[in-house]
Amino acid sequence: MNRCATFVLIVAFGIVSQLSHGAEVTVQDKDGKLCLYANLMVNFSVSYEVTGNKSATVEFELPGNVTTDGSECDTKSSTLKLNFGEGHSWSVNFTLSENVYQADFVTFSYNLSDTTRFPNSVSNDTTRVTVKPHITDVRMDTCYSCKSNDMIEADLVNQTLWNVLIQAFVSNDSRSENITSCAADLPTTAVVPTTHSTSTTTAAPVTTPTAPPTTTTPTPTLPTPSTGKYSIKPDENSTACLLASFGLRIGYKQADKYQEMNFDPNGTIVSGSCEVNSSELVLVSNTLTLMFTFTNDTKKFRLRALNVTGTTSSGVHFSEANTNLSLWEAAVSSSYMCNKEQNYTITSQLTLYTFNLQVQPVGVQKGVFSTAHECSLDDTSILIPIIVGAALAGLILIVVIAYVIGRRKTYVGYQTL
Repeated sequence: MNRCATFVLIVAFGIVSQLSHGAEVTVQDKDGKLCLYANLMVNFSVSYEVTGNKSATVEFELPGNVTTDGSECDTKSSTLKLNFGEGHSWSVNFTLSENVYQADFVTFSYNLSDTTRFPNSVSNDTTRVTVKPHITDVRMDTCYSCKSNDMIEADLVNQTLWNVLIQAFVSNDSRSENITSCAADLPTTAVVPTTHSTSTTTAAPVTTPTAPPTTTTPTPTLPTPSTGKYSIKPDENSTACLLASFGLRIGYKQADKYQEMNFDPNGTIVSGSCEVNSSELVLVSNTLTLMFTFTNDTKKFRLRALNVTGTTSSGVHFSEANTNLSLWEAAVSSSYMCNKEQNYTITSQLTLYTFNLQVQPVGVQKGVFSTAHECSLDDTSILIPIIVGAALAGLILIVVIAYVIGRRKTYVGYQTL
């Protein structure tokens, strides 16, 4: 049995000690009990635009002097958020399912107005990138350990984790001494070649019985998923900055097997954030975790990224993401609405179905949806010209047919005379 690091510094919620080997943090729950422990090192490589229409790349480490404001623990989900420097943060979200937990996504936010880390940057925005880490199948009451380098790549940002020691969902106010190691740390076993003896025999004829005809059980049709209503507030005393209302269904394909599951809004844990140019909505149920990332360019907003992690009814764990979407687009002063069922191919394995959809991730006024931009499926106004055009086409066709018939009768009459 392996053991976690022998030295633990227990600190109050939101405070971290500076260590030479990385950031070591503890998070406490509302009762003041230890609920999450982490000791890790992260290297960042970020490319950004500089003056002169050029690009530059900087590299820096996650410092030891970080704070954990924004970290939280729950029975089925927890978040570790490390804040550092001038407006930078690194966070990881965990979910627990049947005594096994995993990291669903890592979010790195960096402030380009920090001239120390991003000199000559032409942008002063805070940029956010969300990626899927390789932390899965960690047994409850064990620490996840990975001393090997683990690189997570994105378009402009590469993150390298190493010397990682994390325990989410700490029980009994005490960190476990048991370890779940990453695959890269496990020793490799050499394959010993095996010598097979051969022999020649005469086999008796074998009669293969005819298999009975197989019957295929049709997949039961799922009911329409319940509509959930969600909102994000900057703080308890503020009105909502993000609104969403929809029913969701997930379709997942593994090899030749395809399964669908409805997202149950009852008991869902809702979290998220609202930034100047982006916003996030995170929904966590017993079987699914979904993170919607919206972006806006001051004129229009759209769904830019979707991360989905879940467990199918047959016990298959999956995680799929697409960070290059352009869905649910509308003006920032309005909401996007589509009541009809829609389906979107997110990845080759994942399909998203929506029902009674309405979202507004920016520009929310007084906590209610603004005037909706309706999808083409809902917009009945486009049917009017189609119907009128079809009626005119039908009328013209009738006139032409009548004219042809009349001409033919006239011609026959002439022939008779």
